[in-house]
Amino acid sequence: MAHRMLPVISAAAIGKRVAELGAEISAHYQGQPLVCVCVLKGAFLFFADLVRRIDIGEGGPEIDFVRLSSYGGSTSRGRQAVFTKDLEVDVAGKHVLVVEDIVDTGRSAEFLLHVLGKRGAASLKMCAFVDKHERREVGVAVDFAGFPIQKGFIVGYGMDYAEKYRELDAVYELVPE
Repeated sequence: MAHRMLPVISAAAIGKRVAELGAEISAHYQGQPLVCVCVLKGAFLFFADLVRRIDIGEGGPEIDFVRLSSYGGSTSRGRQAVFTKDLEVDVAGKHVLVVEDIVDTGRSAEFLLHVLGKRGAASLKMCAFVDKHERREVGVAVDFAGFPIQKGFIVGYGMDYAEKYRELDAVYELVPE
């Protein structure tokens, strides 16, 4: 299917907002044990830029990665999430910041926060590059939001369409022609 790409968020705007988020997160967690968890694949560019902006004191945050997949009907909204790559860092007694590319329906974020809470995290916060409310199904709070977007299918800066466009340094809406 042919499509157009309409600019939504420029590379300059992304750089500015990531710096602001890094400062907000640094102030919030200053001097505390923090684990930053990147949700693969979509958040990898945002995560790399963000953690370089987080300054919480000596040693900085621990970092780790998870990857989620869902099983069930291929188009069912009732699908269940499972880990295809789990954490290697113990989060018990530590503050955990989950870093997502986009919180859309909220189901994956809800699942991940629930599991990490059961593992004894001292606190759980969510950081999302894009906080999108168009299809939100559960009441997940995004504590540190990069950009609120109401609707549209977006790609770039880690987010993809059929594994393409992740490398773009800006965000675009993919519009069918």
